Amino acid sequence: MSRQTVVLGAGMVGVSIAWHLARRGRSVLLVDRRQPGRETSYGNGGLIQREAVRPYPFPREFGKLLSTLPNRRVDIRYRASGMLTYAGPLFDYWRYSSPRHYERIADEYASLIVLATEEHAPMIEAAGAADLIGKEGWLEVHRSQAELERRRFEAEDAASRFGVTHAVLDDRSLARSEPQLGTGLAGAIHWTNSWSVADPGALVAAYAANFQQQGGEFLQATLRRVSQDGQGWRVETDDGNHYADDVVVALGPWAGEWLRALGYRLPTFVKRGYHMHYGVPQGQRLRHWIADADIGYILAPMRAGIRLTTGAELARLDAPPSGGQLDAAEGRARELYPALGERLEAEPWKGARPCLADMKPVIGPAPRHKGLWLAFGHGHQGFTLGPVTGRLIGEMMDGEPASVDMSPFRADRFR
Repeated sequence: MSRQTVVLGAGMVGVSIAWHLARRGRSVLLVDRRQPGRETSYGNGGLIQREAVRPYPFPREFGKLLSTLPNRRVDIRYRASGMLTYAGPLFDYWRYSSPRHYERIADEYASLIVLATEEHAPMIEAAGAADLIGKEGWLEVHRSQAELERRRFEAEDAASRFGVTHAVLDDRSLARSEPQLGTGLAGAIHWTNSWSVADPGALVAAYAANFQQQGGEFLQATLRRVSQDGQGWRVETDDGNHYADDVVVALGPWAGEWLRALGYRLPTFVKRGYHMHYGVPQGQRLRHWIADADIGYILAPMRAGIRLTTGAELARLDAPPSGGQLDAAEGRARELYPALGERLEAEPWKGARPCLADMKPVIGPAPRHKGLWLAFGHGHQGFTLGPVTGRLIGEMMDGEPASVDMSPFRADRFR
C-alpha cells in the first residue's frame, strides 16, 4: 500500500524529492504557490557544480571585511535591517567559517557534491531534457595572478580528494578559449566535469512533468497551515485541505519561518541575488559559462540571452529590491566582455538563497514530529544538490541505509 506524502515547495529540491518518492511507489502531492521552478531555482547561474566541494565561508580576513564596509562590492552587499534580523545566524556563520570548523564542514559538504552529476543524469534522461545540458564545463576567470595560483592549489586538492577534474589556463590559453573576453586577465580554472544548463527553470519544469507522468500530482496553491491530524498531517491551502502520512518541507528560503510555527528555530538566513538577461551581437557569443571570480558575478550564455547574476546581498527576505549591486556588476562585466548587449527585461529578477549558519543543508526527519521531513538550507547549491537530496530523503523515508553519512545534516545538530 502506498503512503500518501505531501511535498511542500516545487523548486529543484522539492521537485527532486517528489520525483524520487513517486519512483518508490508513494502517492505524492507536490504543492507550491507558483509553477515548478519559478522561484529560487529559476534565477540561479545555471550550473550543476560538481566542482563545488567547498562551501562559501564568511570572510574572516581583516582586509576583506574592511573592504565590505563602503558597501560597494559586487560579490557581497548588505543592509542594516538584514544584518540586525539575521545577527545571530550571521555570527554563527562567521564562527563556523573559522579554520577549526571549516575543514570538517567542507569534507561533510563534499559528500553530497560528489554525487551531483550522477544523480542529475537519470532525471535528465527520464525527463528528456538532454538538450538543456552542456558538458563543456565552465571557466573561473581571474584577474589576479596570486588568486589564480591560490585556486590552482585548491583545484589540485579537490582533484586528489574528490575527483574534481580541471585544467589551468594561462592568459594566452584563455584568450584562445574565449576570444571575446577583454585583456589583462591572468588566466582561468576550467572546471571540466561540471555541467551547464541553458534554462534552469525549464529543467526543473521538465523534472516536474516527468514526476506527473509517473502518477504524481502537482497543486498550485498558497500554503496556509501545516498541523498534525491524529497519526498524520493536515496541509491547509487556499484550495482546500490535504491529508498525508508524511510531509516534506522543501520551502527553501521560506522554510525557517514555516517551521517556527511547529516549534523549530534553526539558524536560517538568506543571501539574496539578482539577475538580468542581455543581448549579444551575432558571432560574439560566449562559448562557456564565465565567473569573474575576483569580482563576484557570473555571465551565462543561456537561451534567454546572456544572464548576468550578482553575488550575495545580506538583506531581509521581504526587503524591496535594490539595483546598485547589479549595476556595479554590469559595469565590470562590460570590461570583461565588451560585446555584452542591452538589457532585455524592464526589471531585474530578484531571489534568495536559503542558508544555514554552518553552510550545510538540513536533510532528514524532524526531531520532534513523526512523519515530518526537512530538506532545505542548501545555500548556493540547491540547484546542484536537488537530485542528491531527493535520493537521500527517499532512502531515509523507506528505512534504507543512506548513500552517505547523514549525521552532519541532522536538524538537531544546532542544539
